[in-house]
Amino acid sequence: MFDIMNIMSKVKEAQAKIKEKQEQLVYLTAEGESGAGLVKVKVNGHRRLVDIVIDDSLVNPNDKEMLKDLIVAATNKAFEEIDQLIKQEMKKATEGMMPNIPGMDFGNMF
Repeated sequence: MFDIMNIMSKVKEAQAKIKEKQEQLVYLTAEGESGAGLVKVKVNGHRRLVDIVIDDSLVNPNDKEMLKDLIVAATNKAFEEIDQLIKQEMKKATEGMMPNIPGMDFGNMF
């Protein structure tokens, strides 16, 4: 039989750890690059773009479209990476807290 008080305690503990981890995600960063490193971007765990580095050789007023495409590609790569890092961090936060229910991956909830 389930001990409802124990389960509720675990849920509250998990909620507190998740909230703490979410606040710390601002310090988690990922980088993406495109054009063989000519464009680099950095994003944080709150899914905010925090830095862009553009090689001087790309600053050409006649080729704005290529520069725009490279920035978009690098940003998308950085967001893909940060999503994986966020998932790993949130999984760590709830590890051992919740019962192992087949098919339930709490790391995918965030």
